[in-house]
Amino acid sequence: MNHEALAVRHVHFEDLGSLERVLGERGWPVRYLDVGFARIEAPDPLAPSLMVVLGGPINACDDANYPALKPLALMIEKRIAAGLPTLGICLGAQLIARALGARVYPSGHTEIGWTPLTLTDAGRASPLRHLDGAKTSMLHWHGDTFDLPAGATHLASTPVCENQAFSWKNHVLGLQCHPEIRADRFEPWLIGHASELASAGINVPQLRAQTAQLAPALEAGVRLMFGEWLDQQAVAKP
Repeated sequence: MNHEALAVRHVHFEDLGSLERVLGERGWPVRYLDVGFARIEAPDPLAPSLMVVLGGPINACDDANYPALKPLALMIEKRIAAGLPTLGICLGAQLIARALGARVYPSGHTEIGWTPLTLTDAGRASPLRHLDGAKTSMLHWHGDTFDLPAGATHLASTPVCENQAFSWKNHVLGLQCHPEIRADRFEPWLIGHASELASAGINVPQLRAQTAQLAPALEAGVRLMFGEWLDQQAVAKP
């Protein structure tokens, strides 16, 4: 097994963010697989020590319009079956839910902005306790949601999205929210998603100001959460 992290990226500015800092501190090389620029089937999904599937503005089941989704879901299925550490963020969490046989569908509303997570008892007993709403707020940016996969443990919710985070066994973590966001890399999100923000009636200067205020505390919590989760995977050091 290669001692590296493979990050599947759908939109260039939706990268690993603060998670990459944690991996760098631990000496972990990161390789990005950019969907649309590389053949999605090229990497061996069982080779990297860690795979992170990042967010993007498409539906996780829209295979007809985005043919890379089906082979990506198959990659995720293989990793899950092999017991290998796999993390999904937003679209990535939806693809993990799909790979585990759960339904992914439009939620009927758009959740964009900062709202604290409410953790379940299981969430408070997990590394996500560092992201509890009493400690930090959380950035959300999605219109789709998913049912909790069979056998999964529900970890967190918000008032408008029940399934914000789940784990499956010890090696799979799905996060509908965006814990990876960094304040110093947020402007490309506002530019790249300008049409969606306008359609949703989002106040862009207000969202920018909230991110500048709230993201540093989130970054600190994510450093603890992600580091602890890596330790649980026994992949803390190469």
